[in-house]
Amino acid sequence: MTLDAAVDVTVGTFHLDVRVAVGDGELVAVLGPNGAGKTTFLRALAGLVAIDGGRIVLGDQVLDDPAAGVFVAPERRPVGVVFQDHLLFPHLSALDNVAFGLRRQGRSRRAARAAAGEWLGRVGLAAEADRRPAQLSGGQAQRVALARALATDPAVLLLDEPLAALDVHTRTAVRRDLRRHLDGFGGMRLLVTHDPIDALTLAHRLVIVEGGRVVQEGTPEEITERPRTEYAAELVGTNLYRGTAEGELVRTEGGAVIVAPAAMTAPGPVYAVISPAAVAIHRHEPEGSPRNTWPGRVAHIERLTTKARVRVDGPIAIVADVTAAAVNALDLREGAEVWTAVKASEVGVYPV
Repeated sequence: MTLDAAVDVTVGTFHLDVRVAVGDGELVAVLGPNGAGKTTFLRALAGLVAIDGGRIVLGDQVLDDPAAGVFVAPERRPVGVVFQDHLLFPHLSALDNVAFGLRRQGRSRRAARAAAGEWLGRVGLAAEADRRPAQLSGGQAQRVALARALATDPAVLLLDEPLAALDVHTRTAVRRDLRRHLDGFGGMRLLVTHDPIDALTLAHRLVIVEGGRVVQEGTPEEITERPRTEYAAELVGTNLYRGTAEGELVRTEGGAVIVAPAAMTAPGPVYAVISPAAVAIHRHEPEGSPRNTWPGRVAHIERLTTKARVRVDGPIAIVADVTAAAVNALDLREGAEVWTAVKASEVGVYPV
């Protein structure tokens, strides 16, 4: 079974035109900056927003086709949804929140509550069955929301920023549990997020949406190797430059020059990509093998336990990953004058 969703919808002045296909057992992450249309797309799949054009088909069932006059109501779609803010019923216990969808499917109260109890056990909340949402932590509430969505045995599970409302410590634990539960779900899964860690940790394939359009899709490895927009490059944590190939040189749109392997370049518009791990930082102009050296000034340092991510502004704005020891040894600080160096062999080049 496959979910094939071509969603064309206008909300106010915003126009969304996105097509995504999800296969059985696949988890696809839809990513994009705020306002890109991610949540609107998910709400259209759930039936909470009727599309103006396109078609949403699940297997051989048409869920939405305005041209044919077909629209399946949200409650009749075999779709489970986990919302960013949980949307649990505040007056119901955790058990009855999970049982709600089962009751809507026609199960008896006893059978629904029994199944709900089993699901709470699966997500580690059997002891919290009688608590109401206000008595649960953020992580516990998200687990209840996940159990409620999975209990109805949906063909498609939609997750809308499921970890965004959690603090950093809780998010890490819940992400680990979420991955385990999603691995045990055999249906189609679609995750909407702006968090690259969520996407890279959980998804088999990424779809990047900007301004209501798909700008790139592929596996995390494919997008890391060849990002096609600045947002995509930032998402996977790499440096991306657009320019023109001239032999072994790439002349960037800003006028700077990058030396790349000649065999990788062809005349014309190209992207050049440089991994932050391939960037070395020096306090003085380096000597030796690097064919790319640029002066600059440290703009920002982000410390990450034993490593640090350093942004240097200059002829080329570039991000470098260095060790914490190197930060101290080089006395790196914001405003410090430095040189960055990259070997030509570390530059990837591909057509625009």
